[in-house]
Amino acid sequence: MKKQTGIWIDGTKAVIVTRVDGKEHIDEVQSEIENRVHHFGDGDSGSFMGARHLNNDKKFDERKKNQFDHYLDSVLDRVKGTDELYVFGPAETKTMLQKKVDANEFQALSGKLLAVEPSDSLTSNQIVARVKKYFGWK
Repeated sequence: MKKQTGIWIDGTKAVIVTRVDGKEHIDEVQSEIENRVHHFGDGDSGSFMGARHLNNDKKFDERKKNQFDHYLDSVLDRVKGTDELYVFGPAETKTMLQKKVDANEFQALSGKLLAVEPSDSLTSNQIVARVKKYFGWK
């Protein structure tokens, strides 16, 4: 029997719904991506070293990019053995996951990715229902 997987993903978590041999499994992956919110007047926004002003934004952006890559890798590592893959979610995280699938590291999943669709934020039950509907599970 085919292993079918649906992934609802956003920047904070991914919910993975898999069906193997008629049994459904639900897995959740937390992103652990830092979000820095800086309001004007809240502390130091950099420092001076002689005549140079050092700003930590570039370092933070690079660290966030690496954390995001690690998050997407961990989600895709959990679905490597799937036969059919369906991805949906809000924002652009789903398209970044699609680009990662098309990259060389996860190319084995490339032909198995059936659809990438937009979605609102959903509860776990709504996510499972949408995956069931997409694959026609009973």
